Amino acid sequence: MSTNHFSVTAVRRTITLSGLLLGSLINFSNHAAAEAGIDERPNIVVILADDLGYSDIGSYGSEISTPNLDQLARDGLRFSNFHTTASCAPTRAMLLTGVDSHRTGVANIKEALTPEQAHSPFYRGSLNHNVVTVATLLRDAGYNTSMAGKWHLGYENESLLPINRGFEKTITMPFSGGDNWTQQSYVPHYEKTLWFENGKEINVPEDFYSSKFIVDKTMEQLENNLHTNEKDRKPFFSYVSFQAVHIPIQAPKAFTEKYIGSYKDGWHVLRKNRQKAVKNLGLLSASAPMKRMPSTTDWDELSEEEKRFNDKRMAVYAGMVDAMDHHIGRLIQYLKDSGQYDNTIIMFTSDNGPAAAEVPPLWFKMLGYNNDYNTLGERYSYNTLGISFGSAAASPLGHYKFHSGEGGMRVPLIVSGAQLADSHRGNISHSKAFVKDLAPTILALAGTQHPGTQYQGRPIEASTGKNLLPIFKASTDSVYTDEDIIAYEIGGNAALIKGDYKITLNRGGTNDDRWHLYNITQDPGETERLETIEPAVFSELLSEYETYARENGVIPTPPNYHQPIQILKNGLKAKLVNSMNTPIGIFIVLIIAVIVIVPIARKTISK
Repeated sequence: MSTNHFSVTAVRRTITLSGLLLGSLINFSNHAAAEAGIDERPNIVVILADDLGYSDIGSYGSEISTPNLDQLARDGLRFSNFHTTASCAPTRAMLLTGVDSHRTGVANIKEALTPEQAHSPFYRGSLNHNVVTVATLLRDAGYNTSMAGKWHLGYENESLLPINRGFEKTITMPFSGGDNWTQQSYVPHYEKTLWFENGKEINVPEDFYSSKFIVDKTMEQLENNLHTNEKDRKPFFSYVSFQAVHIPIQAPKAFTEKYIGSYKDGWHVLRKNRQKAVKNLGLLSASAPMKRMPSTTDWDELSEEEKRFNDKRMAVYAGMVDAMDHHIGRLIQYLKDSGQYDNTIIMFTSDNGPAAAEVPPLWFKMLGYNNDYNTLGERYSYNTLGISFGSAAASPLGHYKFHSGEGGMRVPLIVSGAQLADSHRGNISHSKAFVKDLAPTILALAGTQHPGTQYQGRPIEASTGKNLLPIFKASTDSVYTDEDIIAYEIGGNAALIKGDYKITLNRGGTNDDRWHLYNITQDPGETERLETIEPAVFSELLSEYETYARENGVIPTPPNYHQPIQILKNGLKAKLVNSMNTPIGIFIVLIIAVIVIVPIARKTISK
């Protein structure tokens, strides 16, 4: 659906003549350089972690060993105030297009859609063809483009796969997540975990581990580029999309063992330790308070056996982060060894905050998994972080994935490369930034820009993200004014940021289904509600959100909607469909529906 169906501001509709002339000159210059066999534009690598919390890496306050990412931070610039949509697919859609997730067709993950939402073009759960990806535009501008890893933007037909969305070489897992050791399904929504190479289904190798495999394939793609373009070397754009640390949380035993016993004091201690580290690093103010999430249980009330098990589930999580960093280090070393590193800019971030998931045993046992202590995190093991350690992974922020609290939305962003101002190296930018800003920034680095509302003679959605390149080059401290807004909605949870202030709405579980106002500059932990203290600000931001929702086709969720329950419902429905020809399968699904959904629904309603 085009933007004509909704009122948008003149700023978003209009492309100025000067902008067009500048773009034409840039493109002419780039093409001239390419024709001469000299293209000095930077290579661009975007590395995306999955469900990584704000303080989950060393340069953001973690006890987890991440030396390679920490080196990128020392050589580059860290953002302390970078936000995403708090959910996998919407973030990925924004990152690759610079367009609001609703307008891309990915307002929510497909696995959580209600029947009403599934009929809307804004809620298809797959990337609409009315948006153009940065990969397409970079390819048009003379870049080699490739991706490896998780896609989650549609796979139902070939046109939705990344090979047909601007990426010339791809190795992709199209689902919300997948097993890290095998191709067995991690949720009932899928019969198995699919992998595609250049649009063709493949089987993964026997020694498959997702982080290793993704980096192996990335290096293979880049090496092919080197040999293909020896005479006329093109710059490259590489999108590296890890499964770490999405559920099932799995890690090689050697990485997990490094952390056994590290978390024996529990999540309260971990949360406080990370809060102290974040403040010492200067990422947040020394006076910033931190609240205890109501969903966090008391560590001291657990039995010794429960403490031992939870210590290991967090150790597996740490091992998975550590393993990801190890393989990122292999990619960096390849770039150095092949002489490409010095002209490569690397961006590292996460799609959202940590997943505070608790999966019922019957759920994963139905899929052929166990959660035995001795093999936790290894092949055929199903591990999750849990709600309480989930809140610690987001420290010192509140909430987690799917929610509109800072713990769900605010994540690390590291930028490293020769294009940065020398004065920035090792420093922190406190400027606001949003995932939608990465697309125009990537294009600016390549010396090109988004075409606006027309591409190859057809209407498209205009990019509304902001170019962060002036921050990289230290020509400005911020590209956001106090009048600019950052807004998002997913599954009925919503947020809007303007200036120092933020309104949030969180539904289901321990949430109260009400809007609240916070000053996230002074109080990023969202501990003090201000809606009654500053009612004029509260009213202004609510009005801004109503405008955003109207212009971007937000569909209200049903009163009883709770995203985890909807995912369970949709998963069981998919399992039922897949088991229709097996009486035993139908029986199992019905039993699980009674055991899993009914108690959760009752608990939610009671709260």
